[in-house]
Amino acid sequence: MMPEHSPSIREQMVSRIQSHGRGWVFTPSSFEDLCGRSAISTNLQRLREAGTIRQLARGLYDYPKTHEKLGVLAPSVDAIAEALKGREGIRLQPTGAYAANMLGLSTQVPMKVMFLTDGPARTVKVGNQEIVLKQTSPRNMATAGRISGLVIQALRHLGREHVDDTILDKLAHRLDQVAVDQLKADIRFAPGWIADLIRTLQDRPEFRK
Repeated sequence: MMPEHSPSIREQMVSRIQSHGRGWVFTPSSFEDLCGRSAISTNLQRLREAGTIRQLARGLYDYPKTHEKLGVLAPSVDAIAEALKGREGIRLQPTGAYAANMLGLSTQVPMKVMFLTDGPARTVKVGNQEIVLKQTSPRNMATAGRISGLVIQALRHLGREHVDDTILDKLAHRLDQVAVDQLKADIRFAPGWIADLIRTLQDRPEFRK
């Protein structure tokens, strides 16, 4: 067995990082199959010092993208969220203004992005961006990872009084028949007023079967 701090370990780590491409966000757990925690920490520190990777927060790194005019770019929220899921397989559900923005229902790009999770609560600040993982009930996570979960959370954020025909038109434009069928299947997880809006979407001519 080769020593944990041998160059081959670092080479394997670099190879894995580069295979994911620029913009990949990762944690030390991404290398648990290669060596022990101490060796991972040592090699990540050396790669950071060499400028190969960037440390975003405690236990969070990226292989940064660069732009010829803008320089080193900030990582995407989605990339950070994927890294925070970790090897434990926790689920994340975008919520609030971020969910509405993802669906094109709001132009607001929040500096504080919240995800519901079935894992531990956590807050990570990366530059000016704050990522909040909020522990929630199994019911709220029942639609995590599905378009229905995103729609329910986006409409919940906007509020009943702010969802008009313009919002419904935008939402319909973003959905296809498969998405509407998923909404229909998950309607039992939506509050009553959102369930009524989902039925309104189903009744639109473009989604009638």
